[in-house]
Amino acid sequence: MARIVVIGAGMGAMTAAARLAVAGHRVVVCERGETYGGALGRFERDGFAFDTGPGLLPLPAVYRDVFVKTGKEPLEQCVELTQVEPAVRHVFADGTVTDLPNASRAGIGEALDKALGDGSGARWAAFMNRARETWDRARRPLLEEPLFEDWQVLGEREPYPAVVHKRLLRRDRSAATLAEIGALELGGDPRLVALLEHFALAHGLDPRTTPASAAVLPYMEQTFGVWAVRGGMRALARALYERCVARRVEFVFGAAVTRIVEKDGRAAGVELADGTAREADFVVAGVASTALDRLAPGGVDLRARGDVPGRSGTPSRLTVLLALSGGRPGSAPHRTVVHAADRGAELDRLFGERPGLAAAPTVTVLRPDDPGLVPDDAHEAVTLTVTAPAHLEVTPAEAERLIDHAEAGVPGLRDRLLWHEVRTPADVAEATGSDGGAVPAPALAAAGGGFLHPANTTRLPGLFAVGGWSHPGGGLPHAGMSGALVAGLIVEGPGFRGSQ
Repeated sequence: MARIVVIGAGMGAMTAAARLAVAGHRVVVCERGETYGGALGRFERDGFAFDTGPGLLPLPAVYRDVFVKTGKEPLEQCVELTQVEPAVRHVFADGTVTDLPNASRAGIGEALDKALGDGSGARWAAFMNRARETWDRARRPLLEEPLFEDWQVLGEREPYPAVVHKRLLRRDRSAATLAEIGALELGGDPRLVALLEHFALAHGLDPRTTPASAAVLPYMEQTFGVWAVRGGMRALARALYERCVARRVEFVFGAAVTRIVEKDGRAAGVELADGTAREADFVVAGVASTALDRLAPGGVDLRARGDVPGRSGTPSRLTVLLALSGGRPGSAPHRTVVHAADRGAELDRLFGERPGLAAAPTVTVLRPDDPGLVPDDAHEAVTLTVTAPAHLEVTPAEAERLIDHAEAGVPGLRDRLLWHEVRTPADVAEATGSDGGAVPAPALAAAGGGFLHPANTTRLPGLFAVGGWSHPGGGLPHAGMSGALVAGLIVEGPGFRGSQ
């Protein structure tokens, strides 16, 4: 039985802790804050409750696996999951509206044909077939295996089978980025392009530079679906925390780690801000990579297995929480994406030399049908989220413009508004410890490895990295995957090759 200290109580860290405890190890989690969950925060006021991080759960199989492997009660006995239907409503810049069904390729094609014109569904379906090939080629090395020493293979090979366009007297052309897929393979329809690019933008990625392998992002959502958690996503964090406690994981809150102790050339424990120390045979760090660089003696070169996309400059999120009078209409979709009035201007503003918010950026509107989040059925809790630059200082005027833009997704919003609360990148930084509130994106293949994340192993033996800032990157499913990988590397050793 090994002594293991886990730094942080985020979802990846708690996944690793639960799995390691079941394997017979003695696990203690040191969390600098006063609660668990990391990015899965919660804000409450006047009987309203809001998720301050992700609001939907994609690929729930990741957490089903955690609960199956760590106890008798499956995930659905610990939280109530509801498949969202429709999966999303898109409101495009020209006013076109379409509802896309959840996990139905045929239904999505029919919806696109109806809203965007005949042939739109076929073009999207052909793209999704190529995205499926990308998923089949990249899934195991990118998501289910540790990042091995030959990680360069993931960077060198583009798994997306782009269509080759023959051109007279000129070099053949094929898509290398997500934006080029939209231009070359989706007919350049600005609405289909906006639909495609949204999957990158929602993760803080610039579709103009994001490799074509990002086709796996829409494939994952539209194939495996998206789910809501009754009581909000915070209920998922609570269920995982309770599973850890049931497996005798010890949690110490208000315990900021100031240094990772090294002894005889390997990690041997941690020192806390109050001067106490915790000895360990292994240390698992669920913190941002920049924070881990500061904690490890002499710094740990976490980039040894690949480049970190935008270690400085990775975007954050801006969230506006709205308390509304009047009940939620039964016809209201759970999620609406109101697209930017000018996508090019939005990207230039967000990813340019002087990052900022466009006047009317792409906003995701969440309207959960959940009585546990409102004081009664005569009120509604709505969340607005936009991708925003890290370190952004949000002015009241910018928040007001965002509310105005969101009225396309919530008609009559202004007349129903009781109050609103703004959660800025600074709030994200406070909750997660990331620089400027940066939010990590999922790992992607190709592009020379520039969109990979640091390996779960580090150059200091006995020290492992877990969570969104390590392989396989950001997002709730990926955090759970990283926890499984770290647990496997500790339990089975360096010969571990991922789940079978």
